[in-house]
Amino acid sequence: MEQDLRSIPASKLDKFIENHLPDTSFCADLREVIDALCALLKDRFFRGPVRRMRASKGVKGKCTALKGRSDADLVVFLNNLTYFEDQLNQQGVLIKEIKKQLYEVQHERRFGVKFEVQSLRSPNSRALSFKLSAPDLLKEVKFDVLPAYDLLDHLNILKKPNQQFYANLISGRTPPGKEGKLSICFMGLRKYFLNCRPTKLKRLIRLVTHWYQLCKEKLGDPLPPQYALELLTVYAWESGSRDCEFNTAQGFRTVLELVTKYKRLRIYWTVYYDFRKTKVSEYLHKLLQKDRPVILDPADPTRNIAGLNPKDWRRLAGEAAAWLQYPCFKYRDGSPVCSWEVPTEVAVPTKYLFCRIFWLLFWSLFHFIFGKTSSG
Repeated sequence: MEQDLRSIPASKLDKFIENHLPDTSFCADLREVIDALCALLKDRFFRGPVRRMRASKGVKGKCTALKGRSDADLVVFLNNLTYFEDQLNQQGVLIKEIKKQLYEVQHERRFGVKFEVQSLRSPNSRALSFKLSAPDLLKEVKFDVLPAYDLLDHLNILKKPNQQFYANLISGRTPPGKEGKLSICFMGLRKYFLNCRPTKLKRLIRLVTHWYQLCKEKLGDPLPPQYALELLTVYAWESGSRDCEFNTAQGFRTVLELVTKYKRLRIYWTVYYDFRKTKVSEYLHKLLQKDRPVILDPADPTRNIAGLNPKDWRRLAGEAAAWLQYPCFKYRDGSPVCSWEVPTEVAVPTKYLFCRIFWLLFWSLFHFIFGKTSSG
Protein backbone atom coordinates (compact mmCIF):
# COMPACT_ATOMS: atom_id res chain seq x y z
CA MET A 1 0.00 0.00 0.00
CA GLU A 2 3.00 2.31 0.49
CA GLN A 3 3.68 2.29 -3.25
CA ASP A 4 -0.01 2.94 -3.91
CA LEU A 5 -0.07 5.99 -1.66
CA ARG A 6 3.17 7.44 -3.00
CA SER A 7 2.12 7.12 -6.63
CA ILE A 8 -1.51 8.14 -6.28
CA PRO A 9 -2.29 11.63 -7.66
CA ALA A 10 -3.35 14.31 -5.19
CA SER A 11 -6.89 14.39 -6.59
CA LYS A 12 -7.39 10.71 -5.69
CA LEU A 13 -6.39 10.87 -2.00
CA ASP A 14 -10.00 11.09 -0.78
CA LYS A 15 -10.84 7.94 -2.73
CA PHE A 16 -7.77 6.21 -1.27
CA ILE A 17 -8.92 7.00 2.28
CA GLU A 18 -12.43 5.81 1.53
CA ASN A 19 -11.27 2.51 0.02
CA HIS A 20 -8.36 1.60 2.28
CA LEU A 21 -8.50 3.45 5.60
CA PRO A 22 -9.64 1.75 7.71
CA ASP A 23 -10.82 -1.80 7.14
CA THR A 24 -14.40 -1.12 8.26
CA SER A 25 -15.47 -4.77 8.75
CA PHE A 26 -12.74 -5.48 11.31
CA CYS A 27 -13.30 -2.12 13.04
CA ALA A 28 -17.00 -2.92 13.42
CA ASP A 29 -16.14 -6.25 15.09
CA LEU A 30 -13.64 -4.49 17.34
CA ARG A 31 -16.15 -1.84 18.39
CA GLU A 32 -18.70 -4.50 19.27
CA VAL A 33 -16.25 -6.45 21.44
CA ILE A 34 -14.85 -3.38 23.22
CA ASP A 35 -18.33 -2.01 23.93
CA ALA A 36 -19.31 -5.39 25.38
CA LEU A 37 -16.12 -5.55 27.48
CA CYS A 38 -16.64 -2.04 28.85
CA ALA A 39 -20.26 -2.85 29.71
CA LEU A 40 -19.26 -6.08 31.49
CA LEU A 41 -16.45 -4.44 33.44
CA LYS A 42 -18.62 -1.49 34.47
CA ASP A 43 -19.86 -1.75 38.07
CA ARG A 44 -17.79 -4.86 38.81
CA PHE A 45 -15.96 -4.77 42.11
CA PHE A 46 -12.18 -5.05 42.36
CA ARG A 47 -10.46 -6.03 45.59
CA GLY A 48 -7.89 -3.42 46.59
CA PRO A 49 -5.26 -3.60 49.35
CA VAL A 50 -7.40 -1.46 51.68
CA ARG A 51 -10.96 -1.50 50.30
CA ARG A 52 -13.06 -2.77 47.45
CA MET A 53 -13.21 -0.60 44.34
CA ARG A 54 -15.78 -0.36 41.60
CA ALA A 55 -15.18 0.17 37.90
CA SER A 56 -17.19 3.22 36.90
CA LYS A 57 -16.47 2.86 33.18
CA GLY A 58 -14.08 1.59 30.56
CA VAL A 59 -12.81 3.89 27.83
CA LYS A 60 -11.04 2.78 24.67
CA GLY A 61 -8.13 4.89 23.59
CA LYS A 62 -7.63 5.73 19.94
CA CYS A 63 -7.06 2.61 17.86
CA THR A 64 -6.06 2.67 14.21
CA ALA A 65 -6.72 -0.70 12.61
CA LEU A 66 -5.29 -0.29 9.15
CA LYS A 67 -3.23 -3.27 8.08
CA GLY A 68 -1.91 -6.13 10.16
CA ARG A 69 -1.30 -5.32 13.81
CA SER A 70 -2.32 -2.23 15.75
CA ASP A 71 -2.06 -1.12 19.37
CA ALA A 72 -4.56 0.64 21.62
CA ASP A 73 -5.36 1.32 25.27
CA LEU A 74 -8.34 0.28 27.35
CA VAL A 75 -8.57 2.44 30.45
CA VAL A 76 -10.58 1.08 33.39
CA PHE A 77 -11.66 3.98 35.60
CA LEU A 78 -12.11 3.15 39.29
CA ASN A 79 -14.25 5.47 41.39
CA ASN A 80 -12.96 4.48 44.84
CA LEU A 81 -9.45 5.75 44.25
CA THR A 82 -8.95 8.99 46.17
CA TYR A 83 -6.24 10.67 44.12
CA PHE A 84 -3.28 10.11 41.79
CA GLU A 85 -1.21 8.45 44.53
CA ASP A 86 -3.71 5.57 44.75
CA GLN A 87 -3.40 4.90 41.04
CA LEU A 88 0.39 4.74 41.27
CA ASN A 89 0.73 2.87 44.58
CA GLN A 90 -1.95 0.26 43.94
CA GLN A 91 -1.40 -0.35 40.25
CA GLY A 92 0.12 -3.82 40.65
CA VAL A 93 -2.78 -5.10 42.78
CA LEU A 94 -5.36 -3.52 40.47
CA ILE A 95 -3.78 -5.10 37.39
CA LYS A 96 -4.12 -8.57 38.95
CA GLU A 97 -7.76 -7.92 39.81
CA ILE A 98 -8.60 -6.65 36.33
CA LYS A 99 -6.87 -9.67 34.80
CA LYS A 100 -9.04 -11.96 36.95
CA GLN A 101 -12.17 -10.17 35.72
CA LEU A 102 -11.05 -10.34 32.08
CA TYR A 103 -10.50 -14.09 32.37
CA GLU A 104 -14.07 -14.40 33.64
CA VAL A 105 -15.36 -12.35 30.71
CA GLN A 106 -13.28 -14.44 28.30
CA HIS A 107 -15.04 -17.62 29.48
CA GLU A 108 -18.50 -16.07 29.88
CA ARG A 109 -18.88 -14.57 26.41
CA ARG A 110 -18.24 -15.57 22.83
CA PHE A 111 -17.22 -12.76 20.50
CA GLY A 112 -17.05 -12.38 16.73
CA VAL A 113 -13.25 -12.17 16.95
CA LYS A 114 -10.68 -14.14 18.92
CA PHE A 115 -10.24 -12.75 22.45
CA GLU A 116 -7.05 -13.69 24.28
CA VAL A 117 -5.83 -12.36 27.65
CA GLN A 118 -2.02 -12.13 27.72
CA SER A 119 -0.02 -13.55 30.64
CA LEU A 120 1.53 -11.12 33.10
CA ARG A 121 5.25 -10.65 32.54
CA SER A 122 6.03 -11.14 36.22
CA PRO A 123 4.09 -11.76 39.48
CA ASN A 124 4.40 -8.04 40.33
CA SER A 125 3.80 -6.79 36.82
CA ARG A 126 2.15 -3.39 36.38
CA ALA A 127 1.22 -4.14 32.78
CA LEU A 128 -1.68 -6.17 31.39
CA SER A 129 -2.79 -6.70 27.82
CA PHE A 130 -5.21 -8.69 25.73
CA LYS A 131 -5.40 -9.36 22.03
CA LEU A 132 -8.31 -9.28 19.63
CA SER A 133 -7.63 -10.96 16.31
CA ALA A 134 -9.33 -12.12 13.16
CA PRO A 135 -7.04 -14.89 11.80
CA ASP A 136 -8.99 -15.14 8.54
CA LEU A 137 -8.37 -11.43 7.90
CA LEU A 138 -4.75 -11.55 9.15
CA LYS A 139 -5.51 -8.69 11.55
CA GLU A 140 -5.04 -8.18 15.26
CA VAL A 141 -5.13 -5.38 17.83
CA LYS A 142 -3.23 -5.55 21.10
CA PHE A 143 -4.79 -3.60 23.97
CA ASP A 144 -2.87 -2.45 27.02
CA VAL A 145 -5.18 -2.35 30.04
CA LEU A 146 -4.62 0.60 32.37
CA PRO A 147 -6.35 1.23 35.72
CA ALA A 148 -6.95 4.91 36.37
CA TYR A 149 -8.24 7.33 38.98
CA ASP A 150 -11.61 8.66 37.74
CA LEU A 151 -10.38 12.23 37.79
CA LEU A 152 -13.03 13.57 35.44
CA ASP A 153 -16.04 11.85 36.98
CA HIS A 154 -17.40 15.19 38.25
CA LEU A 155 -16.47 17.20 35.14
CA ASN A 156 -18.62 17.92 32.10
CA ILE A 157 -16.39 17.38 29.06
CA LEU A 158 -18.59 19.77 27.08
CA LYS A 159 -17.61 22.64 29.38
CA LYS A 160 -14.25 24.13 30.28
CA PRO A 161 -13.12 22.77 33.68
CA ASN A 162 -12.74 25.13 36.62
CA GLN A 163 -9.15 26.37 36.36
CA GLN A 164 -8.60 25.67 40.06
CA PHE A 165 -8.69 22.01 39.03
CA TYR A 166 -5.53 22.53 36.93
CA ALA A 167 -3.96 24.76 39.56
CA ASN A 168 -4.33 21.90 42.07
CA LEU A 169 -2.91 19.45 39.57
CA ILE A 170 0.21 21.58 39.11
CA SER A 171 0.80 22.85 42.65
CA GLY A 172 2.21 19.90 44.53
CA ARG A 173 -0.79 17.60 44.49
CA THR A 174 0.76 15.76 41.57
CA PRO A 175 3.48 13.40 42.88
CA PRO A 176 6.99 14.80 42.18
CA GLY A 177 8.45 13.46 38.96
CA LYS A 178 5.10 12.07 37.82
CA GLU A 179 3.97 15.04 35.73
CA GLY A 180 2.52 13.78 32.45
CA LYS A 181 2.65 10.15 33.60
CA LEU A 182 -0.95 10.26 34.77
CA SER A 183 -2.28 11.40 31.43
CA ILE A 184 -4.61 8.40 31.09
CA CYS A 185 -6.86 10.14 33.65
CA PHE A 186 -7.58 12.73 30.94
CA MET A 187 -8.64 10.15 28.34
CA GLY A 188 -12.23 11.46 28.16
CA LEU A 189 -11.20 15.06 27.43
CA ARG A 190 -8.56 13.89 24.94
CA LYS A 191 -11.00 11.71 23.02
CA TYR A 192 -13.60 14.46 22.83
CA PHE A 193 -10.97 16.92 21.58
CA LEU A 194 -10.47 14.73 18.50
CA ASN A 195 -13.93 13.20 18.10
CA CYS A 196 -15.74 16.56 17.90
CA ARG A 197 -13.87 17.45 14.69
CA PRO A 198 -15.40 17.54 11.20
CA THR A 199 -15.59 14.22 9.37
CA LYS A 200 -13.11 15.19 6.68
CA LEU A 201 -10.52 16.30 9.26
CA LYS A 202 -10.82 12.91 10.97
CA ARG A 203 -10.20 11.29 7.57
CA LEU A 204 -7.07 13.40 7.16
CA ILE A 205 -5.93 12.25 10.60
CA ARG A 206 -6.38 8.65 9.41
CA LEU A 207 -4.26 9.39 6.33
CA VAL A 208 -1.48 11.01 8.39
CA THR A 209 -1.62 8.10 10.85
CA HIS A 210 -1.29 5.65 7.98
CA TRP A 211 1.71 7.57 6.66
CA TYR A 212 3.24 7.48 10.15
CA GLN A 213 2.77 3.69 10.32
CA LEU A 214 4.51 3.30 6.94
CA CYS A 215 7.42 5.37 8.26
CA LYS A 216 7.55 3.23 11.38
CA GLU A 217 7.69 0.04 9.32
CA LYS A 218 10.60 1.46 7.33
CA LEU A 219 12.56 3.33 10.03
CA GLY A 220 11.63 1.39 13.16
CA ASP A 221 11.71 2.95 16.63
CA PRO A 222 12.28 5.47 18.03
CA LEU A 223 9.94 7.96 16.40
CA PRO A 224 7.80 10.75 17.88
CA PRO A 225 4.49 9.54 19.37
CA GLN A 226 1.65 8.98 16.91
CA TYR A 227 -0.58 11.26 19.00
CA ALA A 228 1.81 14.15 18.28
CA LEU A 229 1.09 13.72 14.55
CA GLU A 230 -2.65 13.64 15.20
CA LEU A 231 -2.44 16.90 17.15
CA LEU A 232 -0.23 18.42 14.47
CA THR A 233 -2.95 17.59 11.92
CA VAL A 234 -5.61 19.32 14.03
CA TYR A 235 -3.35 22.35 14.45
CA ALA A 236 -2.62 22.53 10.69
CA TRP A 237 -6.34 22.53 9.90
CA GLU A 238 -7.26 25.04 12.63
CA SER A 239 -4.52 27.47 11.61
CA GLY A 240 -4.61 27.00 7.85
CA SER A 241 -8.14 26.16 6.79
CA ARG A 242 -11.07 25.57 9.21
CA ASP A 243 -13.08 24.66 6.11
CA CYS A 244 -15.10 21.44 6.48
CA GLU A 245 -14.54 20.63 2.79
CA PHE A 246 -10.84 21.34 2.35
CA ASN A 247 -8.34 19.94 -0.16
CA THR A 248 -6.97 16.73 1.41
CA ALA A 249 -3.64 16.90 -0.41
CA GLN A 250 -3.08 20.45 0.86
CA GLY A 251 -3.76 19.39 4.43
CA PHE A 252 -1.51 16.32 4.10
CA ARG A 253 1.32 18.41 2.65
CA THR A 254 0.96 21.02 5.40
CA VAL A 255 1.34 18.40 8.13
CA LEU A 256 4.47 16.90 6.53
CA GLU A 257 5.99 20.36 6.10
CA LEU A 258 5.39 21.04 9.81
CA VAL A 259 7.20 17.79 10.60
CA THR A 260 10.22 19.02 8.64
CA LYS A 261 10.12 22.25 10.72
CA TYR A 262 10.08 20.37 14.05
CA LYS A 263 12.85 22.53 15.53
CA ARG A 264 10.49 25.52 15.54
CA LEU A 265 7.28 23.87 16.78
CA ARG A 266 5.57 25.37 19.83
CA ILE A 267 1.92 24.37 19.87
CA TYR A 268 -0.68 24.39 22.60
CA TRP A 269 -4.42 24.88 23.06
CA THR A 270 -6.49 26.74 25.64
CA VAL A 271 -9.64 24.66 25.21
CA TYR A 272 -9.44 23.14 28.72
CA TYR A 273 -6.77 25.18 30.53
CA ASP A 274 -5.51 28.74 30.03
CA PHE A 275 -3.44 31.54 31.57
CA ARG A 276 -6.05 33.06 33.89
CA LYS A 277 -4.89 31.31 37.09
CA THR A 278 -1.49 32.57 38.23
CA LYS A 279 -0.24 29.11 39.17
CA VAL A 280 -1.24 27.66 35.80
CA SER A 281 0.07 30.70 33.92
CA GLU A 282 3.50 30.51 35.56
CA TYR A 283 3.71 26.79 34.82
CA LEU A 284 2.71 27.20 31.17
CA HIS A 285 5.18 30.06 30.59
CA LYS A 286 7.99 27.94 31.99
CA LEU A 287 7.01 24.89 29.93
CA LEU A 288 6.59 26.82 26.68
CA GLN A 289 10.10 28.28 27.00
CA LYS A 290 11.70 24.84 26.87
CA ASP A 291 13.59 23.49 23.87
CA ARG A 292 11.49 22.80 20.79
CA PRO A 293 9.55 20.89 19.67
CA VAL A 294 6.78 21.53 22.20
CA ILE A 295 3.29 20.17 21.59
CA LEU A 296 1.29 20.30 24.81
CA ASP A 297 -1.45 17.80 25.48
CA PRO A 298 -4.69 19.83 25.09
CA ALA A 299 -6.15 18.11 28.19
CA ASP A 300 -3.06 17.75 30.41
CA PRO A 301 -0.71 20.78 30.61
CA THR A 302 2.01 18.71 32.34
CA ARG A 303 2.59 16.56 29.25
CA ASN A 304 4.67 17.55 26.22
CA ILE A 305 3.43 15.13 23.55
CA ALA A 306 6.42 15.91 21.33
CA GLY A 307 8.68 13.97 23.68
CA LEU A 308 12.18 14.75 24.87
CA ASN A 309 14.37 13.43 22.06
CA PRO A 310 14.69 15.65 18.94
CA LYS A 311 16.56 12.81 17.17
CA ASP A 312 13.24 11.00 16.84
CA TRP A 313 11.85 13.99 14.97
CA ARG A 314 14.94 14.31 12.81
CA ARG A 315 14.46 10.77 11.49
CA LEU A 316 10.78 11.38 10.74
CA ALA A 317 11.52 14.79 9.20
CA GLY A 318 13.96 13.22 6.74
CA GLU A 319 11.26 10.82 5.57
CA ALA A 320 8.70 13.64 5.35
CA ALA A 321 11.05 15.71 3.16
CA ALA A 322 11.42 12.77 0.77
CA TRP A 323 7.66 12.20 0.58
CA LEU A 324 7.02 15.83 -0.38
CA GLN A 325 8.55 15.02 -3.79
CA TYR A 326 6.17 12.12 -4.50
CA PRO A 327 3.20 12.14 -6.95
CA CYS A 328 0.67 12.21 -4.08
CA PHE A 329 1.56 15.91 -3.77
CA LYS A 330 1.16 16.63 -7.48
CA TYR A 331 -1.94 17.08 -9.60
CA ARG A 332 -2.49 15.10 -12.80
CA ASP A 333 -0.91 17.87 -14.91
CA GLY A 334 2.26 17.66 -12.79
CA SER A 335 1.72 20.94 -10.94
CA PRO A 336 2.61 20.83 -7.23
CA VAL A 337 0.09 20.98 -4.42
CA CYS A 338 0.45 24.10 -2.29
CA SER A 339 0.33 23.87 1.49
CA TRP A 340 -1.67 26.07 3.82
CA GLU A 341 0.06 29.04 5.42
CA VAL A 342 0.53 27.88 9.00
CA PRO A 343 2.88 29.38 11.63
CA THR A 344 5.18 26.97 13.46
CA GLU A 345 4.40 28.45 16.85
CA VAL A 346 1.43 29.70 18.84
CA ALA A 347 1.99 33.08 20.46
CA VAL A 348 2.33 33.09 24.25
CA PRO A 349 0.58 35.89 26.19
CA THR A 350 2.83 38.33 28.02
CA LYS A 351 3.38 37.11 31.54
CA TYR A 352 0.83 38.53 33.98
CA LEU A 353 -0.93 40.23 31.05
CA PHE A 354 -4.33 39.65 32.62
CA CYS A 355 -3.20 41.19 35.92
CA ARG A 356 -1.81 44.22 34.13
CA ILE A 357 -5.02 44.72 32.16
CA PHE A 358 -7.05 44.42 35.38
CA TRP A 359 -4.95 47.00 37.22
CA LEU A 360 -4.96 49.33 34.22
CA LEU A 361 -8.74 49.22 34.08
CA PHE A 362 -8.93 49.63 37.86
CA TRP A 363 -6.73 52.76 37.90
CA SER A 364 -8.52 54.21 34.89
CA LEU A 365 -11.85 53.76 36.65
CA PHE A 366 -10.39 55.13 39.92
CA HIS A 367 -9.11 58.31 38.25
CA PHE A 368 -12.34 58.72 36.29
CA ILE A 369 -14.53 58.55 39.42
CA PHE A 370 -12.36 60.58 41.75
CA GLY A 371 -11.37 63.00 38.99
CA LYS A 372 -15.04 63.85 38.45
CA THR A 373 -15.52 64.14 42.22
CA SER A 374 -12.59 66.55 42.56
CA SER A 375 -13.71 68.69 39.63
CA GLY A 376 -17.22 68.79 41.04
